[in-house]
Amino acid sequence: MAFVVSSGELATTGAGVLPAYAPATFRAQPWEYETIWRTQPQVRTVIGFIARNIAQLGVHVFRRISDTDRERLRDHPLAQLLDEPLPKMTQYRFIERIVSDRALYDNYYGIKLKLNGRLRILSVPPTLIRPYGGNWIAPEYFETAGGRQFGPDEVVHIHGYSPNDLTFGESPIESLRELILESSEAAKSRAQMWKGGSRLTGVLVRPADAPEWEAKDRRRFREMWRTFSQGGGAEGGTPILEDGMDYKPVGFNPEQAQYIEARKLTREEVAAAYYIPPPLIGILDHATYSNIKEQHAHLYQDTLGPWTVDLQQEFAAQILPDLPDNRDVYCEFNVEAKMRGDFESQAAAASTATGGPWMTRNEIRARNNLPRVEGGDELIVPMNVTEGGLASPRDTAPEPGDGGPKAGGLPRRKASGRPSSLGTFASERDALESTLVAFTERQADALLAAAGAKADGDGMPDLLELWAKGSEDRLAQLQALLSHHGYRLAQVGAWGVLDVYNPEAENWSAEVMLAWILAAAETHAAQHEEAGRAAVAKVQEEGGDGWREDLQSAAAAWGSAAAARARTAATETRSFGSHDAAGASGLTKKIWRTGGTNPRPSHKAQDGESVSLDDVFSNGLRWPGDSGGETKELVNCNCDLDYEGS
Repeated sequence: MAFVVSSGELATTGAGVLPAYAPATFRAQPWEYETIWRTQPQVRTVIGFIARNIAQLGVHVFRRISDTDRERLRDHPLAQLLDEPLPKMTQYRFIERIVSDRALYDNYYGIKLKLNGRLRILSVPPTLIRPYGGNWIAPEYFETAGGRQFGPDEVVHIHGYSPNDLTFGESPIESLRELILESSEAAKSRAQMWKGGSRLTGVLVRPADAPEWEAKDRRRFREMWRTFSQGGGAEGGTPILEDGMDYKPVGFNPEQAQYIEARKLTREEVAAAYYIPPPLIGILDHATYSNIKEQHAHLYQDTLGPWTVDLQQEFAAQILPDLPDNRDVYCEFNVEAKMRGDFESQAAAASTATGGPWMTRNEIRARNNLPRVEGGDELIVPMNVTEGGLASPRDTAPEPGDGGPKAGGLPRRKASGRPSSLGTFASERDALESTLVAFTERQADALLAAAGAKADGDGMPDLLELWAKGSEDRLAQLQALLSHHGYRLAQVGAWGVLDVYNPEAENWSAEVMLAWILAAAETHAAQHEEAGRAAVAKVQEEGGDGWREDLQSAAAAWGSAAAARARTAATETRSFGSHDAAGASGLTKKIWRTGGTNPRPSHKAQDGESVSLDDVFSNGLRWPGDSGGETKELVNCNCDLDYEGS
């Protein structure tokens, strides 16, 4: 058995391949593929589908800190390069170009440039560059159409598989060439048919006993026939045949030719060549809601998954070594955002994962690209797991098919009674307010400290940049804070109804409210974060020597907004909880009760107004604090609801 020995560089194996041998890079000339893309709608549809769906994912850059933790790098040179490969070129256009070139030619070329001290990538159409020289392992150099030569380390060359060598990929279009040619010829045939007034090719038969025509008669009839059949201006009219002549069509009619079926077959074959489920590109013959949903998951796992992994590894192999500070750095397409289920599915999965005894909060945060939190490495073991002998905090829910009432997408079960730890509405509302205000003040102080540290003399730093650095972590903490207190407030509202109408809490479960509470927490967190950002943006815009004082005033205003936000969110979650319990208890009417010492005129006017449980009140709200209504109807609302049966 023979072995190849190399001193740092790969050598040829001597299998009949000389060092100077370089096979033709394309089975066809590259402009042939370009023509196919321009003229064949099936090819363009499929390639565009792949390129657009990958380009819109976005690429994030991370540094691996440990097996369970990683840090998102926004200012790393690789992140900057991917965000702006060339001046005024977006990441979307860059990724779309890479994927389109790979899908069409199975080759992508990009020239590495240094502009203003930064690495940039100039994408080059495969029609304008190709590898030369070398051997079947690596080319000696790349040459552009203008004769400029670049070394292998100056070019990013991403390619697929070829059975001939390791230096280029062979386009999937090659395997579709005959099918595409057939489709093209069919299109030409249809064009000729329509050009001839939608008539098919045929022959004119003249009886044998018809009188013989002179030359002028033949010429006259030929010119007349052409006006009807070859774009002479009389298409669609009725020619007059002479001497008992008869027209006999020759060839297939449109039904026999099965043009529609043939076009559909071509699109299906092109989709199959790129591993795309047919319903995703508009072939809906056998599509249903369930299989389209499954094929959406299949799209980002089996269809686009290999593309994204390939590009991630190519970026790491061909671009990252040219950048500084590249230790433990890698990039990922944000496929996770597309693979997540609907919100209720995410909420149920997150509740089980973070509340069960097998994952810590920091582990689940790492999976969602969030930073670690203090105390997040401790397992949270719910009471019903340790005392009830259950394997999961969700095992108390009935199995599907038990016939129990359903709500919110989750099965209901009988509650075990009002939790003794719940306080009154006033105490739970005050707890939320004090917690949210304290959190807001801490974040404002951190921003003020960072701005002071970054200030150059009396110059104002980029306040929005400082704000953005902590935004992701703030949002995560805000959502956790609001959902925790919101869950308690919703239970307070629910038990206010259950104690009166349904003491045994039949058909009601607090867990069913989790999905809505998490969604409401996400909305309030985003609104509160945006309020702070807007205040900082105003200071940034006004600038001036007094920016420090303005920033302190903005921080104080954000703290005041936190108090109003907490009271509004408390009213909303209590109202939702009571509404949910009323529905589970079979109540059918709700009555608005105006509260507070200085209620709004609109709320005061509708005191005692009664509507059905699923209806809205005259102010457009489902319940006090309903975030689906107008802002002027929500802030600092102290109203409540009563309920009645049928």
